[in-house]
Amino acid sequence: MVKSKSGSKEVGAPSQLIDARIEELGDWRGETLARVRDLIKQADPEVVEEWKWRGVPVWEHAGIICTGETYKNVVKMTFAKGASLEDPSGLFNSSLEGNTRRAIDFHEGDKIDEAALKALIREAVALNLSKKPKSA
Repeated sequence: MVKSKSGSKEVGAPSQLIDARIEELGDWRGETLARVRDLIKQADPEVVEEWKWRGVPVWEHAGIICTGETYKNVVKMTFAKGASLEDPSGLFNSSLEGNTRRAIDFHEGDKIDEAALKALIREAVALNLSKKPKSA
């Protein structure tokens, strides 16, 4: 059960909560979030979905890869370590001033460069894995 607008507790597995958010949006934002989610899973079949910070979808693999926030006019995909990633296709178009994060803002009608986005996701996973402490 997801009742975020009424302020009651959100209950369920993260994947169910993300499903509910997509359904709740019911417009281009839900479609975009669903497409981004699908591309993340294609790029990294081992990705783990989380639900953090009172309703933000988060995708992790050896650390946070990215989040999927939804606003009135934008779906924002924020990469936790985006400033450390190569972005040859120029996907990052938001949160460019920080030293750590970078984001991609998707607006209604935007076409997603799927190949470039999957490459960026794979690069984020590789970065997380390279920083993972070695076990003794």
